[in-house]
Amino acid sequence: MSENITPQETATQAQASPLRCITGAIISSGMAYALYSLMIAIATSFASKPVHSTNELVIKITSAVRTLVVGIVALGSGIFGIVAIGLIALGVQLLIQQLSQPKSN
Repeated sequence: MSENITPQETATQAQASPLRCITGAIISSGMAYALYSLMIAIATSFASKPVHSTNELVIKITSAVRTLVVGIVALGSGIFGIVAIGLIALGVQLLIQQLSQPKSN
């Protein structure tokens, strides 16, 4: 089930540029900050509402679910942060490559 790709389809791919990398990094860092703020709000909400139960199983399940929720949001925040750092590094690399190329007429 292989699809044949014509040369016109591959020619429409966008080339990486420093401006595109910086724009992507700004968007990604905004998402990372938003997820970080959400994580802090969730953790604060969980901390302010303790579990009112004497059943040990309920307490353990509640603790596990709260940890998973905060952990998943923290993982998303970390991934977007790493992507932002990578895009900034790629943008700097592309900018250095463009500046170091000899000018051709």
